[in-house]
Amino acid sequence: MVRTEQAEGRATASESYEAADITVLRGLEPVRLRPGMFIGSTSSSGLHHLVWEVVDNSVDEAMQGHCTRIDVIVRANGSCRVVDNGRGIPVDPHPDEPTKTAAEIVLTVLHAGGKFGGSSYKVSGGLHGVGVSVVNALSSRLELQIDRGGNRYEMTFVDGGKPTGPLLMTGPSPHNRTGTTVTFWPDASVFDEVEFRAQTILERLQMMAFLQRGLEIRFKDERAGHEQAVTYRYTGGIEDFVRHLNASKESMFRKVAYFTQVEEDQEIEVALQWNTTYYESIWSFANGIATIEGGMHEEGFKKALTNVVNRSARMRGSLKDSDPNIQGEDIREGLTAIISVRLRSPQFEGQTKAKLGNVTIRSLVERATNEKLAEWLDENPREANQILQKALLAQRARVAARQARDLTRRKSALDGAGLPGKLVDCASRVPAESEIFIVEGNSAAGSAKNARDPHTQAILPIRGKILNVEKARADRMLKNAEIQALIMAIGAGIADDFDITKIRYHKVIILADADVDGSHIRTLLLTFFLRQMRPLIEAGHVYVAQPPLYSTLVANAKVYLKDEAAREQFLREHPNHAKDFQRLKGLGEMDFVELRDTTINVAMRSLLQITMEEASIADQVCSVLMGDDVEVRRRFIQTNAKDVRFLDI
Repeated sequence: MVRTEQAEGRATASESYEAADITVLRGLEPVRLRPGMFIGSTSSSGLHHLVWEVVDNSVDEAMQGHCTRIDVIVRANGSCRVVDNGRGIPVDPHPDEPTKTAAEIVLTVLHAGGKFGGSSYKVSGGLHGVGVSVVNALSSRLELQIDRGGNRYEMTFVDGGKPTGPLLMTGPSPHNRTGTTVTFWPDASVFDEVEFRAQTILERLQMMAFLQRGLEIRFKDERAGHEQAVTYRYTGGIEDFVRHLNASKESMFRKVAYFTQVEEDQEIEVALQWNTTYYESIWSFANGIATIEGGMHEEGFKKALTNVVNRSARMRGSLKDSDPNIQGEDIREGLTAIISVRLRSPQFEGQTKAKLGNVTIRSLVERATNEKLAEWLDENPREANQILQKALLAQRARVAARQARDLTRRKSALDGAGLPGKLVDCASRVPAESEIFIVEGNSAAGSAKNARDPHTQAILPIRGKILNVEKARADRMLKNAEIQALIMAIGAGIADDFDITKIRYHKVIILADADVDGSHIRTLLLTFFLRQMRPLIEAGHVYVAQPPLYSTLVANAKVYLKDEAAREQFLREHPNHAKDFQRLKGLGEMDFVELRDTTINVAMRSLLQITMEEASIADQVCSVLMGDDVEVRRRFIQTNAKDVRFLDI
């Protein structure tokens, strides 16, 4: 009977589907209604995306040669201010809407800007035209200041983009400056948190400074207890970028190969250097946008690189006529390269602009690499020989790794189901609803086994700390029993053979203790996933479980608190709380009921999703933490210690 009533209700509702039921969202309303469509999420990532949108506009001015300095200021009142010395947003009436200035339209209309046509922007990154208007829509207040034509103009918006009045000229520009200043307060009713993280902003600003040679970007944090000022300016541009990325590794030689080529409305810059590690790090950009999925510019570079090195190897006698060519993956082992292209009409695949589709840029990059890199190798014979020797060693190691991989596959076939014996699998065979917990230690794994939902949750115990794959070639890695178990359990292969459509679980959850050893285990596992199963992270399938750090009693009932911040919040809410707090270090200290209710139960747990928003930064941090350079690692820890949530001593 209930089902019948629901069906009748739906039928009645459908009869009222008339023209009047169609909702038309105007102006910035779509952004307020669905912010995730425009900035990805309303988490910390989305909050910082607001900063990127404003800064990107200033960087676009720099790409045109009209801006030499950008200031980003996190202010004590919770706002963020971005100042540039570009041309300033136009202030005259717009020809299509003469009652409004161009500045107001840019701030209040989606897909309005100077980058869709005309000659104002030869190249730009902000091609979707939603940038600063989206920032306005998601801010409780935004103040616009424009210096142009010797005059200063000001306008204020509140409550998601509503102007408090027209754009007004408020006096002459000081020192006859030109440029745009945007100050915005993110709306606390939209975002999960509205506190900016300085390190996140600094990492992005540094990358922008690398990509725009000579541009000065200044950052200032005015918040009490967080005060700092940092300036980035790189006269070497992407050459300095490569040196920076390789600073945490051992470079094979000091020189950085660099070349550039300009052809009509297209310009390319390439910088590259090899190091002694076993992983390639190729980062590509189009008009300052990180193309994390690569595209035509990367394809052209890789093809030409393989051709050039093989020609050089045969010319130098490292390869005989009867020898097969060195494969591209062997040549790229230990390579750090930046490919930056600028073009008038980039064709990005998808709203995220993750992949570049222009065929003409592939041809230009390929021609330039074939010609200019061959010249560099001829002019630097010692470095060329080092590159060839490393590629030949990689070739031999790849053959050994293939044999080890085949051995792993044969063992899987002999085992029957092809799964590691210690895996406690779930009953479901639907990857979208299945998840696997990677648990260190037998006692914790035993508790997790009893705490899980056997239909959808699998448990894979690992013993101790797995191999640090940052320091091991693939052939050695594949002989490690714990890594073999991980590969077989996830079921999608590794490295170039990894096929994400074959993964057996859509949530791969690292479950380790909330102490130093647990942090080390998490870092080792994340390093493995980054280096050998990177698409797993990129697709958002990797998580870290967050077991509570503290417990206390409230009315004889145990309450669990996630971390130090949660404990401080609890004390603020319970100022008269007299019970002690127990510090929980090991999962083994919890019985299966406690582990279930705090860490494994889907309805009650807290998971941290691992993402790849800044791939080059993730690569660098991984190399710093897991590489051989102790001094670089010490400096990194000292610099970032203030951002650590808790420190176990």
